[in-house]
Formats: sequence, structure tokens, C-alpha cells
Amino acid sequence: MEKSTAYPPMSVALTVWGFGAALYLIGFFQRVAPAVITHELMARFALTAAALGNLSALYFYAYVAIQIPTGVLVDHWGPRRVLTIGALLAASGTLLFALASTYALVGTGRLLVGAGVGVAFVSMLKLATHWVAPSRFALISGLALACGSLGGISAGVPLRLAADALGWRWVMVGAGIATALLAAATWLIVRDDPRERGFRSYSSTAPASKRHSMLGGIREVFRYRNVWLSFIGCGAITGPMLAFGGLWGVPFLASQYGMSTAQAAFVTSVMLVAWAVGSPIAGALSDRLRRRKLPILVGGAVAAVLWALLIYIPVLPYAVLIMIMIGLGLSSGVVVIGFAFCKESAPPTLAGTASGVANMGNMLGGMAMQPLIGWLLDLAWDGALAGDVRSYAFSAYAGSFTLMLVWLVAGVFAFGYARETHAKQVA
Repeated sequence: MEKSTAYPPMSVALTVWGFGAALYLIGFFQRVAPAVITHELMARFALTAAALGNLSALYFYAYVAIQIPTGVLVDHWGPRRVLTIGALLAASGTLLFALASTYALVGTGRLLVGAGVGVAFVSMLKLATHWVAPSRFALISGLALACGSLGGISAGVPLRLAADALGWRWVMVGAGIATALLAAATWLIVRDDPRERGFRSYSSTAPASKRHSMLGGIREVFRYRNVWLSFIGCGAITGPMLAFGGLWGVPFLASQYGMSTAQAAFVTSVMLVAWAVGSPIAGALSDRLRRRKLPILVGGAVAAVLWALLIYIPVLPYAVLIMIMIGLGLSSGVVVIGFAFCKESAPPTLAGTASGVANMGNMLGGMAMQPLIGWLLDLAWDGALAGDVRSYAFSAYAGSFTLMLVWLVAGVFAFGYARETHAKQVA
């Protein structure tokens, strides 16, 4: 194919990148879905809070485990292959989850889904390094999280209404079929580098670099200080969002504020909408200021204050509750800056591996917090029941949610020790 000196139009770049974004959207839908069908899952499989937390967290176990391998694989194989295989795996897991008759099978489905959608974010970032100008990387990272948040929003009220009308199993069957179709479209349309379509690439490296062996790339990327600190800090900011918005927010609001499941799902969706809005804003602001640390530190500090208000004040006025949800989403959007920060702190040939490390830390919060909160809730359970499902007192939720706040504060301090990159890629 004849080489061109022109970079790809943004419309073309976003189309290619958008297939990764679509899988990431599906991943966020799957991540949040258990929060809306908690009653059905607990009743159908006779689950305690700890068992439900573990079931939901199986997604995160697989998701976290796949991050560094994904980074290495996209550096070697390219994101097109990785995205296609991931979508097929996620489709299989979703169908198994939908049709399972035992806890073991439904858990296996969650594992497969987590592993499949776990390749999306790192693959998107790898595509961005080739198809999008470096000066827009943090903005693109923000748009990626915004797409994911839209998936989380669709797992709120829309999922609740669909589950009421069709049953949660049929909704999941539909999600599995849609994911399989996405796998086919990805293979047909996505290309790893603009040079495969006759355009100039924004990356100076080959689309699938082999300058490092797989294990050598992992060893090399961990030599960079900011990579370690981004690993800790990203998980600390995202963890409370995933623990609350992805599982425990709906039962907490339903129990403590007397909301229906649909109303509680709406309130948590407000937080996810604000997250979707705040992420690209934070990324664009960081790119404009050419600063990474300051926006992260400010956003993390604001989020910590707002989480404390939500956790320790028993019943907030509805308007105040909504404002806190909006504030939490907007302030937590700074987590996307951490991915640009991490990518800029390692050589371009290790961009995928570095992004995998950052996203592994990003998901570590949800993986650890969801089951730990469930375990603590069971320890504090006073025997109350709502129908055939356990009900927990406000003090139990406050004690359990304190874990989220502690981790967040620790993560903000971790970013404080990072070295500012001024939005410049290391050589």
C-alpha cells in the first residue's frame, strides 16, 4: 500500500478506536449489572452478602489478572487480534452466566466475562498511540472512561426495566449475542496502525514491537517509579466508584433511604453520568495545563471529602445526595490522567505493558473492595431480613465503606510522590 504523509482524519481514527470503546462499554455494563439484580441473584442462588460480593468480584479477579498479559500481547500481537479474542471470550461468558443453573457455573461465566472485556481498555490506549496525536492522549483516555460509564449507566435503570419486563436471564442472552457480533466487526474493520490504511502513523514504532521479550517487557516497565505509583493511585480513586456504583450502592440506598431498586439505580447512575462527563474534562484540562499531578491530587482530595459525607451522615436530603453523587463522579474523573501519566513515564515500545499495569491497579480497587465490604457487612449483620434477603444497618455500611475512604487517601498520597511528566513522553 502506498504510504501517505497525511495523518488519519479524526473521524477515521475514532471509528477504529471506537470498536475497543464498544467492548469497554460492554465491560462496564457487566461490571455494574450485579448491583441492579442483587435480589434476583441472592434469592436464586441463596447468597449471603459475602457470597454475592465474591460472585461480583470474580469478574475483577479475571480482569486484574489479564491486564499485564494484555499489555504484553498488544505490544507483540497488536490490539486487533486481542480485542477480537477478548470479545469472543466475553460473549461466551455472558451466555454461560445467563443460562447457568448453579453457583459454580454462574461464577465461571463471570470469570470468562472479566477476562474477555479486560483487554478492552489497554487495547484502546494502544490504538490511540498509533491513531491519535500524543497531545490528545489524556483527552482520549477520558473519552474512553466516558464510554465505559455509559455502559454502567445502561446497567442501571435500563437494565432494571428490561429485567422486570423480560427477566434478567434473557437480557444477558441478548448482551452475549451483541458481544459476539462486535467480535466479528472488530476483526473485519479494526487495524493496528494507520499505515495499514495508507495513512501516516503517530507512533514511531512498529505496530507490534518486539524490542523486548514478553517477560523482559514486564521486568523493564516496573523499573519506572511513576508506573508503580500509578498502579496504586488509579486503583484508589476507581475502587470506591466500582465498589459503590458496581455493587453496594443500590442495596445501601434502598435500605437506608427507602428507595425502590429502580430509584436507587437512578441515583447511582447519576454518579456514573457525572463520571462520564468528568473524565474527558479532566483529561482535556490536564493536556491543556501540561500538568498531571496537580489535577489528580485536587480531584482525589475532593472525592475523599465527598465520600466521607456520604458514608458518615446517616440520611442526607435527597438534593444533597444527588449533588454528592455528581461531585463524586466529576472529581473521580481525574483517574484517567493516571493512564496518560503512566504511559508517558515508560518508553513508547512499552506503552501497552505500562497501560496494563496502570489498569491492573485501576481494577484492583473493585476486586478487593466488593468482597471485603460484603464480608464486613455479614460480620455486622444483626439478623434483620427484607423478605428472604439479609438487610444491614447504617452502622454496618458505614464501617464497611470506611475501607474505601482509607484506600482513597492512601492513593492520593501515592500520586503526591510521583514525578511530573509535563505531558511529555520519555525517550
